Amino acid sequence: TYRSAGRLLIIGALDAAEQAAALVADVLNVTLFTQGPGNAGGAQARRFPVLGGRMTALTGWLGAFELQWSADNPIDLDLCTRCNACVAACPENAIGLDYQIDLAACQSHRACVKACQVAGAIDFNREAAQHQDRFDLVLDLRPAHATPTFLQHALPQGYFRWDGRDMGMLLRLRELVGEFEKPKFFAYKQKLCAHSRNETVGCNACVDICSAEAIASDRSRQQIKVNPNLCVGCGACTTVCPTGALTYAYPGATDQGLKFKTLLSTYAAAGGKDAVLLLHSQEGGQALVEELGRAAQLRIAQGVPAHVIPVALWHTASTGVDLWLSAVAFGASQIVVLVTQEEAPQYLDGLEAQMAVAQAILHGLGYAGIHLKLLRARNPIDLDAGLQALSQTRQTVPGAAARFAVAQEKRSTLELALDHLIAHAPLPAAQRPEAVALPASGSPLGTVTVDKDRCTLCLSCVSACPASALQDNPQLPQLRFIEQNCVQCGLCVTTCPENAIALQPRLLLAPERAQLRVLNEAQPWACVRCAKPFGTVKAIEAMLGKLSAHPMFQGEALERLKMCSDCRVIDLYSSQSETKVTDL
Repeated sequence: TYRSAGRLLIIGALDAAEQAAALVADVLNVTLFTQGPGNAGGAQARRFPVLGGRMTALTGWLGAFELQWSADNPIDLDLCTRCNACVAACPENAIGLDYQIDLAACQSHRACVKACQVAGAIDFNREAAQHQDRFDLVLDLRPAHATPTFLQHALPQGYFRWDGRDMGMLLRLRELVGEFEKPKFFAYKQKLCAHSRNETVGCNACVDICSAEAIASDRSRQQIKVNPNLCVGCGACTTVCPTGALTYAYPGATDQGLKFKTLLSTYAAAGGKDAVLLLHSQEGGQALVEELGRAAQLRIAQGVPAHVIPVALWHTASTGVDLWLSAVAFGASQIVVLVTQEEAPQYLDGLEAQMAVAQAILHGLGYAGIHLKLLRARNPIDLDAGLQALSQTRQTVPGAAARFAVAQEKRSTLELALDHLIAHAPLPAAQRPEAVALPASGSPLGTVTVDKDRCTLCLSCVSACPASALQDNPQLPQLRFIEQNCVQCGLCVTTCPENAIALQPRLLLAPERAQLRVLNEAQPWACVRCAKPFGTVKAIEAMLGKLSAHPMFQGEALERLKMCSDCRVIDLYSSQSETKVTDL
């Protein structure tokens, strides 16, 4: 819940800030932060509180903005009466009509101090004071390239940039007083998260792609932190998440999958062929599709082809490889994602990486054509040209439409889609490759390779694996692996002390993909005293080699490293050469 009492901070040149304040002051409690006089300077009558100085920080969201600034100017705006005596007295014209002194131009004549003796607003000896205050709304009149705060693509709720022309923005600003409910767009399951183990970072995809800077790393707690107040619901984090730890909750994957399945099955039942899903946003994308329809009626464009089915999404980055491959399994020949100028640049990179993975899978299984496409369009003419170009390629689709239901869990849906696509692949089983190579960037599928000469079977990778893809054997010194579980997060690579592990993105088509297989095994080391096996020969030999020169492990102490934990204690207390506490 956002709670706003209508405390508005306007940042900008004083003349423009006062003009904007006059348009909203009847419903909002306005404070100005001056950034120079502007063209006309401030009005003679001071109608609003004015702050001045150097802004040091501005953080927060609707109802909870916090401004920090340093009042480092000799003129105290609270005491200034705007009599203009200092402006007239200054021989260097260093005082503007924002009633602040340009210290670079001031030559220290101090004529302004004499002119302001009655009000006492000017004091060159005043130390810069640090201040902070809270506001509910912020209206920033500065150019975007000159704004040192909120440089992220998705601005926080309650923060507006205004160019002085869009009156609709001021109308929206006037309405933001009261309590506002906001959907929580995401669901997070820490147990599935592959971000961190033992303060070592593995997958960082969601943190890197978030355009609202709502996601941060919390390595000490082995998780990420999502600020729901900053989240704008784009869903890009859920698209690039390989494990499904972050899922899109509004609407969920189950609802979106049911929509795709219903559209495609209804289209096929009516005799339609070569269905194309055109995924677009509810704002810019929707407007572009409607403009293209009007242009087609006026015969200045061909319009949306009959086999193209527009589907509105809350955000174009909210669907990923699991839903795309499911749509192909349901009978779609192509999935086209329409992007306009709304999307952040990192979203386009993330979508392209996910599409490259999905297309590699389809090509590896023998499905010809271009099944996934990112369509960039700024106007109806661009959109029309892109849609007409879709007919230039023919796509191979499964012989039978899938009937499975899309699950909320990303990995479950992905496995269902892969099983159907593999079962109905155009290539016969004898002609298929053993594995389909996938791009290194963004692949949620793959295997790990282990350098057996380096690996000591310390099994630190097993404890770090968040998906239980790497497992040990309680009976034997073995490192085992289930490829179907691997999410290619890289935690095993960064955790391995011997640098013996490497990732290999791929889709294994053999049944062994879902079965345990041994990556490395070693001969167990037997205790030199009781013969009980513990550790491995390679691990114990590596430990002896590293500690043999250490002064604490000489003679009998080094020999104890070859013993199990019980025998070490027995030998330590039974040795005649060891000094005991009772002897001191």
